[in-house]
Amino acid sequence: MQQNPGARPPHSRSLGTVGRRVAAALAVPALLFTAACGSGDEGDSPEAVTQVSGKVGEEPKVTVPEDAEAPDEAATKVVAEGKGDTMDEGDFVRMNVLMTNNGQELINTWKQQPEGAGKGDPRRQEVVRLDGEQQGLPAPVMNALIGERTGGRVLVEGTAGAIMGKQINPQLGINESDSMVWVVDAVAATKAEAKAEVSGEQAPAEEGMPAVKAGERKAATITVPKGEKAPKELKQQVLIEGDGPEVEAGEGLIAQYTGVKWEDGEKFDSSWDHGGATAFQIGTGSVVKGWDQGLVGKKVGDRVLLVIPPNLAYADNPQSELARNTLVFVVDIVGKV
Repeated sequence: MQQNPGARPPHSRSLGTVGRRVAAALAVPALLFTAACGSGDEGDSPEAVTQVSGKVGEEPKVTVPEDAEAPDEAATKVVAEGKGDTMDEGDFVRMNVLMTNNGQELINTWKQQPEGAGKGDPRRQEVVRLDGEQQGLPAPVMNALIGERTGGRVLVEGTAGAIMGKQINPQLGINESDSMVWVVDAVAATKAEAKAEVSGEQAPAEEGMPAVKAGERKAATITVPKGEKAPKELKQQVLIEGDGPEVEAGEGLIAQYTGVKWEDGEKFDSSWDHGGATAFQIGTGSVVKGWDQGLVGKKVGDRVLLVIPPNLAYADNPQSELARNTLVFVVDIVGKV
């Protein structure tokens, strides 16, 4: 719903392209998460010179030698070998990310604490698919993760042009010749088919709830009940009950979804329109409140119907075209990471 480009879950922050939302600290460089051009064949990569210290899982310290020049091709280095799952192309990966440009910190998930979070609560992280087709990191950064194991740390450095390619936007204050450094700690990875969907007998919609006709490998048809006023509180119903593990706050939720506006029944977004299954972190304020409240605690294999009033959707983002709408979603939870 986030009306993003590519696969787009309902992110809670500014709707950029109405799709990929980043936490407050990442709102400005949102474009950084679209795929960039590659930087050449692996093996031709120059040697990375930036020093990265600190334990994997903890905020890294980045030191660039004073006389160092950013390479014109992306340089990669495995700072610490992981011992977890091997990350393959197409996998969904949950990660911590630090990115600096000319020494200025633009992205730091180690500092992305959700509003109102307490000690021990999950921190915001990034969840991407390593295929360059949907929301993700620049291609050289994603490519550096392929073949590595989770639990490790990877460094990618070079000029902004080498790493971001044609995705550089002057409005971000980033120039092609700038020195850019990315440090990524991959926390977890899993596989999920782009066309995955849940199966099972679907329960009829409860009284006052929209009717749902799920199309096979296509956006669901959602029919808002005529004459019914939009609810002022979150409404939810599990239409198909799965038997997979429970989704916990802080995990990446992999889903297919379709969203329509209660007011006119018009579809405004669907994962099926953007390449299929997409993923996002749940329970950390990374998506709209209605998703956090309605999907944490559900199980993999569930099909969930959500009716979300504006105050739990985009009311706090008056620039959004959906700011005043009650939103209806059908969400298939096909995995978690």
